[in-house]
Amino acid sequence: SLKPVLVALGLLLSLAGRAGGPFQPVGQVAFADSVEISVEDERLVSSSLALLLGPFAAHRIYLGTTPKVAIIYGLTFGGFGVLALIDLGHLLFSKDLEAYRNNDKVIMWGKPKERALDTYTPEELYQLGEYQLETAKKPEQALLYFQEVERIYPYTEWAKRGLIMQAFTLHKNKEYEQARDAAQRFLDFYPGDEDAAYAQYLMALSYYDEIDEVGRDQGLTFQALQSLRVVIEDYPDSEYAKSAMMKFDLAFDHLAAKEMEIGRYYLKRKNYSAAINRFRSVVQDFQTTTHTAEALHRLVECYLALGFEDEAQTAAAILGHNYQSSPFYDDSFRLLKGKGLSPEAKGTSWLATVYRQMIRGEWL
Repeated sequence: SLKPVLVALGLLLSLAGRAGGPFQPVGQVAFADSVEISVEDERLVSSSLALLLGPFAAHRIYLGTTPKVAIIYGLTFGGFGVLALIDLGHLLFSKDLEAYRNNDKVIMWGKPKERALDTYTPEELYQLGEYQLETAKKPEQALLYFQEVERIYPYTEWAKRGLIMQAFTLHKNKEYEQARDAAQRFLDFYPGDEDAAYAQYLMALSYYDEIDEVGRDQGLTFQALQSLRVVIEDYPDSEYAKSAMMKFDLAFDHLAAKEMEIGRYYLKRKNYSAAINRFRSVVQDFQTTTHTAEALHRLVECYLALGFEDEAQTAAAILGHNYQSSPFYDDSFRLLKGKGLSPEAKGTSWLATVYRQMIRGEWL
């Protein structure tokens, strides 16, 4: 089609006759008072100009540049044609032409001079941070923009939003300790803000997501439970309360699993007294977890090994009443039957007290 050629040539004539001179940016240019070049045609027109009159900087004039650039192109014949040819490639294959508009550099595709961050508005900095986080997938760069919002524009609404996004970005990047610091600063500065619940939830998550396998120290689990409890108790109507309750139960179960692991370790080595202490902790302190049935069964094993039949029978009675369909009850029943015993509450041990409270409801 000859349309691009005609438009390009007509454009030059139109530019030459403009009162403002040929060195101004062009968005839409009228040709013969009837043909309009829309923004959608910008790539086509600028590429055609680069192809036909590139050595004379026609495409640069069209996109907007300075007289100095046009003169250099003219004197060097577009860098002996090389610059114009490379320009053509960039115009054809670049996704966005924004970097080439109003460009005062001789090499238009060179690395642009970075704009000072303090020249951006707080909203622009915040939006740059969002773009780097969600679209460019560069959390480190996003964090820089959110931090700069707070630094350059302190005590503003955007600074507040930037601070909560710092906590979110750091958590997403698994920098948990720094995420907690940012969340705590938000709570210190804006305790009554509507995002305070989210800041507290992020703090709890930063502990919760660091909970490692059961075999390691569970200090972080305790901290996670404490922070999750704050969300549940201080922000019961927030959208994060339900998730906090679910994670609280999982973390609580995690602690019980730790006690069970240590108890099994002692049981395997026939250190029955130490094992009993661990299983007792699960029964008394972690009754609502998934480990209570096994803990009661292991108590039956330990007490039978030590010859404490009353305690073994009582543990089995509690197990049978609350977890009769559990395979652990079947195992305990067989152990007792092998010694001519049956599950029933006997004696005055701590298990007898648990039986009276849990089964009979006798608390006094």
